[in-house]
Amino acid sequence: MTVGRIGRPHGLRGEVTVLPDSDDPDRFAAGSTMLTDRGRTLVVAATSRYRDRGLIVRFEGVGDRDQAEALRGSILTVGADDRRLLDEGEFWPDDLVGLTAVSPEGRVLGVVTAVELGVGQHRIVVATPDGEDVLVPFVDDLVGDPEDGRIEIHRPAGLFDH
Repeated sequence: MTVGRIGRPHGLRGEVTVLPDSDDPDRFAAGSTMLTDRGRTLVVAATSRYRDRGLIVRFEGVGDRDQAEALRGSILTVGADDRRLLDEGEFWPDDLVGLTAVSPEGRVLGVVTAVELGVGQHRIVVATPDGEDVLVPFVDDLVGDPEDGRIEIHRPAGLFDH
């Protein structure tokens, strides 16, 4: 699971800017371990806020600007076991991919191929048996909770009617 992206170095002591992509406020706490998309394991030594949207992070073993520069652009990830506990009605997007989308009557509508995270509203992408991608607003009125490899979609008129 992606939790952030490393930006440019900050200062001369190995700190980097990080644009977090996690809703877990403790994700970048000292001692947190994460992996880069380049195969490196990093342990957070210290974190502070940076402007209005990011962090300044010092990782253990990264002690100068050159080492920090080598991390620039890295994607930070954690394993599924390190994800925060979810509240009722919350789901990880990757846990929804591959579910069979069905109507309330049990008719197969397709397979969930992606979840698009939006600012105002999230959408699930359902690939129909005809090969068409249908974007379904991920709202309680339309999408039920996943169960037994399926997710029920209460489709309004026009959705999936092609």
